[in-house]
This record gives sequence, structure tokens and C-alpha cells, in this order.
Amino acid sequence: MTTTSASTKPAGARVRVQRFGTFLSGMVMPNIPAFIAWGLITALFIPTGWAPNGILGGFGNEAVIGWTGSRTALAAAEDGTTFPQYVGLVGPMITYLLPLLIANTGGRMVYSTRGGVVATIATMGVIVGSTIPMFIGAMIMGPLAAWLMKKIDAIWDGKIRPGFEMLIDNFSAGILGGALAIGAFFGIAPIVTAISNTLGDAVDWLVSNQLLPLVSILIEPGKVLFLNNAINQGVLTPLGIQQAQESGKSILFLLEANPGPGLGILLAYTFFGLGIARASAPGAIIIQFFGGIHEIYFPYVLMKPILILAAIGGGMTGVAINVAFQTGLRAPASPGSIFAVLIQTAPGSYIGVILSVIGSAGVSFLIAAVILRASRKRDLAAGETGDLSAAVAQTEAYKGKSSAVLGGLAGQSAAGNGASRSTEADAATPAHTAAPTRELRTIVFACDAGMGSSAMGASVLRNKIKKAGVTGVAVTNQAIANLDGSADLVITHRDLTDRARDASPNSLHLSVENFMASPRYDEVVGMLTERGNTNNRDEVTR
Repeated sequence: MTTTSASTKPAGARVRVQRFGTFLSGMVMPNIPAFIAWGLITALFIPTGWAPNGILGGFGNEAVIGWTGSRTALAAAEDGTTFPQYVGLVGPMITYLLPLLIANTGGRMVYSTRGGVVATIATMGVIVGSTIPMFIGAMIMGPLAAWLMKKIDAIWDGKIRPGFEMLIDNFSAGILGGALAIGAFFGIAPIVTAISNTLGDAVDWLVSNQLLPLVSILIEPGKVLFLNNAINQGVLTPLGIQQAQESGKSILFLLEANPGPGLGILLAYTFFGLGIARASAPGAIIIQFFGGIHEIYFPYVLMKPILILAAIGGGMTGVAINVAFQTGLRAPASPGSIFAVLIQTAPGSYIGVILSVIGSAGVSFLIAAVILRASRKRDLAAGETGDLSAAVAQTEAYKGKSSAVLGGLAGQSAAGNGASRSTEADAATPAHTAAPTRELRTIVFACDAGMGSSAMGASVLRNKIKKAGVTGVAVTNQAIANLDGSADLVITHRDLTDRARDASPNSLHLSVENFMASPRYDEVVGMLTERGNTNNRDEVTR
């Protein structure tokens, strides 16, 4: 049950930046729950939090004489009384836990568990050798250490005498990890610290000169072209966390996560759009604004590229309001849902953050409405109501892979034109072989990050299996890099099937074009039903 497809490898600076950003995002995104946990603990227990607690928040006399951010072991109050300076949870989590999680994830992406272990060891040198949170250092040392371990293992692969494999493997990893930790302490940490301080000074200069809104000129087009991950994960998130540690919040977390610009554009299509674009915009609003999946509005921009001006105008407005109110979030808001933004909003910043969302949505709506109204008569006269399917295809081309959300949007567009895009695309894929001879007990949906599109696809198939009365089949989702060969069937987008086959060669593989609406799911359910995995069977043949 495998399919093959010819694909051309894209080239160019845009694709290289996109791939780099995707790799950075792959290190950060799986660890977002840890960032959220840190943000909630910070919001609760620091002196300016909802429930200040010296033991958990990591402060002593600062609660008496005012928060200073001091890290001294003892601190003196104004009357000379000393209070112990507790370590707490906030400091150790941002200093050690979060960078080590990123490093371990990056190492696993390069060289599985062994790479993750060496990456974690090496990153400790960067952490201890610096006075700031080493997120950039972790993104450098994690993959680098794993890559070096992989190359060293290749030197004596197949040359070790039987019985000495564990000895060589353990000591080589330990020696390399220790050496890299020492090298990172003296070499990488000072360099990364200097880079971080320089970038931080640049941001402070933009803020002090009221120029920060200008970054929207880069961020908003970058989002539509899927080039934002390199900036967001590589620069904004590390700097934002450093600022949040020092002041309890950072405006940098809002530069991209603000759902206002996209909301305004979709509202404009709802009132002034044409054809399927207008009909689908209200549903897209729910996914974008409440679900936080911003890419849902990108095809609407690509249908009329001049609408990027609306996104830029809305983004600049939101940033300007946040600068004026000196607002910020405690931790990254991911995904960029209004709920995630409000949960991570620092105390005292709610008014500014809410106004920034409303203001950015209002400005982007006005600009987009003017553009759509101005071209409405011309579009109607030319019989052009907007080709949403083509815009979705272009968006997926920019992204470099299929998207479950965009696939569903394309399905709506195709249905409006009397054809199913996903069905046609899947039908165009070479047919798979007959039913497999092995029992299907574990089905895994795999994509780059193991989240998002693969999770949605797994949910769709899981519901189909449940409705068919099939039991005893586990349907899960995970990253391609984490495939361990235990899955009976691996389902991927057709562009990722070759990578999945390399990662899990003993599994059956199924390629689909659209995770949300593939006809191949019905074939899988049919095979499961034929094999008797239904509620009316007492036993299942293994």
C-alpha cells in the first residue's frame, strides 16, 4: 500500500529561509506546553503576579521593598532585616528547563535519542557560560552536537568487535558531550550572549524611537510567504523570553501572534467579497481568530496581493497601540488564538492588548474593504469571483507542504465549483496495491512537526473508524523524525512519503493529498471492516 510521486525540489533564497525557519520551528513548537506552563507559573507567583509566593516565585525581600529582579542569595530590607532569596520555579525553568528541551528536540530531529542526549549535555555549557536565557545557544548547540555525534558514529560503524558496542557507544557519547559542553562554555556562550545583547539593544532602540511598528512591513508579508518562522523562532521568541524574565512581559510576543490583521481581512471578504471567497470567509474567521490558525487567511490575500497593505496597516496599528500602552505577554501565544493571547497577557496589559487587537482588525478591515469595493465592479464585469482553490494551491506551494486547514478550505471552494479538488488530486496519485496481508492495529499520521495537519487527519480517520464500528485500532499522530517502525500503517502527505518510508521501512505507507478529506480513508476503513475488526466480532485474527 505505497504510492510514489515525482516531485521537484524547490530552490532559491526564499525556500532556504523557509526550510531554516521550519527547522527552528520544529525545535520550538513541540515544547510550547512547557513555555505555557512557565508563563502561568510566572503569572501566578512573581511579586506582581496574581498570587505572589516567595518560595515558588523565587524572591525574598523584594516583596517587601519592591521587585528588583535581584538574584543574590540574601537581600536586605530598608531596616536591615534580611530575607532568604528563594530559588523558586520561575528562574530555573527559563534558565535550564526550556533551553534543554529545545536542545533535546533539535538533537532528536538530527540523530534520534542518541543525538538528543549529546545535544542536552553540550547545551549545558552554553547555559552555564551565560547570564541570559540561552535559547539561541540551544538552537545552535543542539543540532550541531547531534550532527557531530552522527558523523563520529559513522567512522567506526560496523568495525567494533562484538561485545564492545555498548562500551564504545556510551563512552564516545559521554566524551563528545563533555568536550562540547566545555567548548560551548568558553566559545559559544560569549558569542551568543553578545549577539543577543546586540539584538536586544536594536529592539530597545526601535521602541525608544517609536519605530517598532515598522517591523510589520517585514512580518506581515513574511507570514503570507511562510518566511516568518526564521524571524519568530530564531529572534523574537528568544529575545521576548529574555525581556519577560527581566520585566515580566514582552511586546515581541505580540508582533506576529496578534490575530487582528487577519480578522479584518476576513471580515472585509465577508461583507464585500465575491463568490466562494465571501461564502467561506465567516468559517475561516472562526478558525483564524478563535483557533489561532493564521494561515487560513493567507489564500484570501494571495487572491488579491494588494491586500497585503491591509495586513501591514493592521499590524502596524496593533504594534503602535501596544507600544503606547506599554503592554506585553508573559510567554509566547501559540497558536495565535485570541484565547491564547489573553491567557498570556501580563497583568495590567489587558486594556492595551485588547485595544491592539480591535484596532488592528479595524484598520485592516477598512483598507481591505476599500480595495474590495474598488475592484468589485471590474471583477463582476470580467466574471472573476476569485479562484480560492488556486490561491490555496499557491499558499501550500509557499508553505512547502500540504495543510489540513487549507485543504478543507480548498474543498469548500471546489464544492462551490462542482468538483472536489482533493478527490481529483488523490485520484491523480498512482493507485496503491491490493489490501495488505498484515493486520492493521496501529495507524500513525505523520508530518514534519507531528502536530497541526497530522493531528487533524488522525481525528478524521478516527471518527470514520468509530462510525464504522471498528475496534482495536489505535490512530495517532507524530513527527516523521519520531517514527520508530512500530506502526502498521503510516499515512503522510504525498510529498513526505519517501521520508516516512526511510524512517519506518517496515511499515505500510499510504500517501494522501488532503489530510482533511481524502477518499483513501474510506478504503482503509473498508479493509478494517473486511478483516472483522467490528463490534459484532468476538475475536480478531492476528
